Amino acid sequence: MESLKSPKRLYAICDCDNCFVSCERVFRPDLEGKPVVVLSNNDGCVVARSREAKAMGVKMGLPYYQLRQAYGNDSITAFSSNYELYADMTARVMSLIRKSAPTFFRYSIDEAFCMLPPHEANIAKLWGEQLAVRVKKFTGMPISIGIAPTKTLAKVAVSFAKKYPAYNRCCMITTEEQRRKALNMTEIRDIWGIGRRLAPRFLRERVETALQLADKPVEWVKDRFNIVLQRTYFELNGKDCIEDEEIVAKKTILTSRSFEGMITDINELRTHVVNFAARGAEKLRRQKSVASIVGVFVVTNRFREDLPQYGNMIDFRLANPTSSTLEIVEAAHKALSLIFKPGYHYKKAGVMMLGISDGSVCQPDLFDYSPEKSAKLRRIDKAVDLINRLEGRDTVTVGSQRYNTPDNPGKAKPFADMIRHEHRSPSPTTRWTDLIKLK
Repeated sequence: MESLKSPKRLYAICDCDNCFVSCERVFRPDLEGKPVVVLSNNDGCVVARSREAKAMGVKMGLPYYQLRQAYGNDSITAFSSNYELYADMTARVMSLIRKSAPTFFRYSIDEAFCMLPPHEANIAKLWGEQLAVRVKKFTGMPISIGIAPTKTLAKVAVSFAKKYPAYNRCCMITTEEQRRKALNMTEIRDIWGIGRRLAPRFLRERVETALQLADKPVEWVKDRFNIVLQRTYFELNGKDCIEDEEIVAKKTILTSRSFEGMITDINELRTHVVNFAARGAEKLRRQKSVASIVGVFVVTNRFREDLPQYGNMIDFRLANPTSSTLEIVEAAHKALSLIFKPGYHYKKAGVMMLGISDGSVCQPDLFDYSPEKSAKLRRIDKAVDLINRLEGRDTVTVGSQRYNTPDNPGKAKPFADMIRHEHRSPSPTTRWTDLIKLK
């Protein structure tokens, strides 16, 4: 059996199966084998589904009220999103993966890439199977692993590990025969980097499977697609050409939300925007990055044709790239003041971090930079992050992050308490009040 050209290393992608649902099931083993979904913020729509829910035809993004209309109240268990729990459980999973691999980098909340020496196939396969068993034993979380000479082929492999139990949680693509067979069974929309958004363009060219794309002449690809899709093409053919740095850190961070009702008051809207900005700053610090631009947008409810419509976005450039909550919140506050217009009913707002770069090598402004101030802000963020990690999110916040509610004026409530989550589970791994009680 002919092997792919001798790779310098193998990539293993480790992916938590139905991550949010699996986190809930760890503490609700009675739900194994039953249909379960997890809802978005404010219990809006379905964002995660168990295998059983998928088999029933539950679509991603299905509004919660339609879910209940179609399936009733008892056939499917629905949970409000509990990101505090999911973040902690996936951190435990990633810790085990990190200890098992020579080189590790996290790709998303529930995915990680590992780089392995080009072992014989049976050694790498055994490593993946044993890792899946270890993670399940110590965290209760099921994971699947795909191993291949390129990151894109590894993503193809992990999809097979999820679908077919015979792979024993680990699928490898290391031979030419395996590569062609796997790509022939993979629809074009399921390729990493193409997805449903770009799939229609390929379908118009009568490219329906990954193999049909991989078999195209290189000139055909270069004439039609940009450098990003050209890399995908080469990766499908076994050439490792996606740099690790391109997928480790996010180049854009967006934090946004549709509101439960509509907002007309700038003070209430400002509190939402400030919270989005603070969340974005936390994400920057987690990936050790800084941003040079803070973008803010607001939009009205386009479905309310009886109301005047308005939407706008503005970018606020910072003098010095930063991940400081105080500086980013201040920038978001100023940006909102420039685009807010009274008399409109706002339904959604968001904050974007742009111009993201490595925090250890960023270039400050020569004439507007204070090392003392920068060091002080870093100490504040470090202390706040530590307290919130130990005591729970929003234990310490910027004053403008808290809401004064009409029914209780003067008594501010934290951001998390303003989100509707009627079906939220406890957080037994991060909150003392939610510790499991044994009877």
